[in-house]
Amino acid sequence: MPENQRKKRWSADVTAHSNALDLELEVFENEDAGEIAQSLKRSAEASDRRKSSPFRSAMSMLTFYINRAERNLPPERKQTLEAAKARLRELFGRNH
Repeated sequence: MPENQRKKRWSADVTAHSNALDLELEVFENEDAGEIAQSLKRSAEASDRRKSSPFRSAMSMLTFYINRAERNLPPERKQTLEAAKARLRELFGRNH
């Protein structure tokens, strides 16, 4: 298997089967930034396997997804996901 195919599978596997968070099905496909943020918050707070705070775990997963998909994200999707980051900060009281 070519190296780039292994990398693609690895990152998709991380998103689908995170060792720290059990993500709700198709969370990143949601059109509503607030719903994405709420889902990530629920997953992070429910996890007993995460190694950092719920906020950091949720934000890390969202950032990982954005970075992994960036070239293939249409501008409006990226805008929604960036808005989800802002909403996640609000939900965790990190508005600065």
